[in-house]
Amino acid sequence: MDLALRIFSIAAGSILVVLVMTDVFQSVILPRAPTFSFRLSARLTRATWRRTRDFALARIATEEKREDFLALYAPLALISFITVWIGGLIVGFGAIFYALREHVRDLSAFGDALYFAGATLLTIGYGDLVPLDRSTRFLSILAGAGGLGVFAVTTAYLFSLFGSFQNREVFVVSFGTRAGSPPSGVTLLERYARLGIPGDLCGVFEGGLTWTATVLESHLAYPILGYFRSSHDRESWIATLGALLDASALARTVVTDVALRAHATLYLDMGAHAIHDLAGYYKLDVPGAAGIEREEFDSALGRLREAGLPLRDDGAGWEEFGRIRSRYAASLQAMAHFWAIPPAMWIGDRSALPHKGATAMPVPSHE
Repeated sequence: MDLALRIFSIAAGSILVVLVMTDVFQSVILPRAPTFSFRLSARLTRATWRRTRDFALARIATEEKREDFLALYAPLALISFITVWIGGLIVGFGAIFYALREHVRDLSAFGDALYFAGATLLTIGYGDLVPLDRSTRFLSILAGAGGLGVFAVTTAYLFSLFGSFQNREVFVVSFGTRAGSPPSGVTLLERYARLGIPGDLCGVFEGGLTWTATVLESHLAYPILGYFRSSHDRESWIATLGALLDASALARTVVTDVALRAHATLYLDMGAHAIHDLAGYYKLDVPGAAGIEREEFDSALGRLREAGLPLRDDGAGWEEFGRIRSRYAASLQAMAHFWAIPPAMWIGDRSALPHKGATAMPVPSHE
């Protein structure tokens, strides 16, 4: 084998092994947002999600079937990640063993090198191909340890991932009983007012604050979680975030209860921070404006007033609401569009809403 080709084979194989192990380390082991720019799993996701989403939006007519189709993406992506990791290690070590084939008994072709690398990574060890010197024996042990390590940490990763998904969805489902399905901030405030327990909204915002912090942490650590769709119809974690934020913005600007306004303010800080960080991490195209219209705001106030919620009557709520909502509305809309969530009130696809000359609330880009 030509020396230059041997060096190239060893170098290419080593680079591939390092790329795979780095991706596994940052995707599975590192307990924070990955920092390495070239990650195989991230590039695979970016290359396939938009095509999958656009295909579903263009070719699948009903929302129910579209949701069922898109729900398959995240589990299949996980399987693809594991396949890419194991396949990449096999090819990488196979290229190295092929360059050193004179030091492995009965290894002559590249296919034999791939077979030997696969058997070593999976710790099968049939004994038909045997390393003959210290260097190839060391590489065999290294490959076997790498294979065992990848399978071990991937198994733990899957348990942690599905545990985070379950925790996220427990709140999403329970929140649906409070804010409707799909959830709405107006419905949340209205329902508690009609039940005569508006003070309990303070507890909802406190629970929402903890849940939002958990979602932010888990989705930055395990980005594939963002692509897992809710197991219940017309619900999503993004719509839940948006409903909590809209309810907080309304409570902060139009409700008279001092304690409720304080809890709403605390949640607004957490929620806007989470939306901003998530949109930035997933590199979403954030629109310059994503507001609601004055007649929608007035309609919401009418519903809340009819439900018996004590409201301010100084007429200053509209401008303050617009200023507060501008902190998160554009990023929230970008997330709703990117993940093609089922439309909710003020969130998601608003193209079908009638805009009959109402004055639009100005919403600049997020701060």
